[in-house]
Amino acid sequence: MWRWLFEIGKQMQEYEGYVLARVLHVLGVILWIGGVAFVTTVLIPSLRRIDDLDNRIELFEKLEGRFGVQAKMTTLITGISGFYMVIFNDAWERYLHLQFWWLHLMTLVWLIFTLVLFVFEPLFLHQWFRDKAAENSEAAFRKLHGIHIFLLGLSLLAVLGTVAGSHGVLFF
Repeated sequence: MWRWLFEIGKQMQEYEGYVLARVLHVLGVILWIGGVAFVTTVLIPSLRRIDDLDNRIELFEKLEGRFGVQAKMTTLITGISGFYMVIFNDAWERYLHLQFWWLHLMTLVWLIFTLVLFVFEPLFLHQWFRDKAAENSEAAFRKLHGIHIFLLGLSLLAVLGTVAGSHGVLFF
């Protein structure tokens, strides 16, 4: 009898851990992709209207730099919690089936942003953008905006697919 109660208690604790992971995952996605949406739809278009090129670049680096800290934290939280949920559900085989395309896309979006934030940005992207903006600020910001639009679209598709797919709705 006591062993059975102990096992139920242990399972409840494990499930509470899963729920916490899911809560952190959703919160992380909201803050991360919401921030990407702000940068894409408000920040970059506003900066492109600034005529003083030096001020434009300086302001972009200050504001994007502050968001970069949030983006790094939320991608870490999202990645850790997401992989925890895959492990908890023993759902690795879902990567082998196209009906879970949203899981593939979600993981791809996370991988792209993680590489950009933790590898490419510190190694070369920051300096590359500064050099391009010094050459032709309008072209550099136009390219930056296009990349952000693409990444935001991909992210929103992943969110849409994940919410629908995790509730059993498949789009093909």
